[in-house]
Amino acid sequence: MSAEVIGRHMPPIPSLDDLTAMMAADRYGHRYEMSPEGALSIMPPPGYAHATIATRIMLWLAAAGIPADRLSQAVGLRIPGPNGTTGGRIPDLVVWSRAQLDGVWLPVADVLLVIEIISPGSVGADTVDKVTEYAGAGIPQYWTVAQDGSQAVTMHRLVDDRYQVTASTPLAWVLNTTVSEHLDLG
Repeated sequence: MSAEVIGRHMPPIPSLDDLTAMMAADRYGHRYEMSPEGALSIMPPPGYAHATIATRIMLWLAAAGIPADRLSQAVGLRIPGPNGTTGGRIPDLVVWSRAQLDGVWLPVADVLLVIEIISPGSVGADTVDKVTEYAGAGIPQYWTVAQDGSQAVTMHRLVDDRYQVTASTPLAWVLNTTVSEHLDLG
């Protein structure tokens, strides 16, 4: 099913269940996300460079001893919003404090770290919108990774109810450090 066909059948205010149905019907693998305010985003599937960065980070985390059931790629998170609304974001990588029950849209209570790899079409969402949303959801750390030549990793740590940038450094440098230098696995 194409995005055009899905768009014609979209309810005026989609729910996370609607997003799940749209993703299941979309044979091209688009990602469907929704801000807590209800703004819908449809993104193309990630490319090879994006997948390679995600794999490198996932292997680094796994080599540090983080169990596979505490790491996930492209799983949906329920992002609480104003006035009891709920959005849904699909980060590229998530590190959990404990294993999760299976589901499409999981709560953020046990999230330690969310990582977004910035694609050309997601710069605004990843560097502005999600910074505010993930901080509001109480996620302790948020990293973004650029897909340019430096592959700069910008690390945000939650202080009170806002993120503060704690480092911005090339991915190659991060991958040559220990995970415990950057992430409290509690």
